Amino acid sequence: MNVETKSKSKVSDGVLKVDRRREDRGPEDGKQERRKQIDPTTCERDYDAEEVEFMKAMDDYKRLSGRQFPTWSEVLEVLNALGYLKVAEPSEINHEKRMNP
Repeated sequence: MNVETKSKSKVSDGVLKVDRRREDRGPEDGKQERRKQIDPTTCERDYDAEEVEFMKAMDDYKRLSGRQFPTWSEVLEVLNALGYLKVAEPSEINHEKRMNP
């Protein structure tokens, strides 16, 4: 038995049941709320208001649609719903801004 996880076990009807969940864990709702706010690939970065708005809109879309991995067409739907329109000619993407904030 692992002491850190404070496993509990009980025997009923000849079947051993082991509960390995830690007692010090918070409610599942709090855990789920934390997950929504953390992007493990970029969590060390500060986001500007526009980026946060887009991430929240995508998160809402994924939850409401039940689609964990939206298509690019769906991403464009979300952008249009936020009010984005193509009003200028395409320009080159500045990769340096993202690499060295």
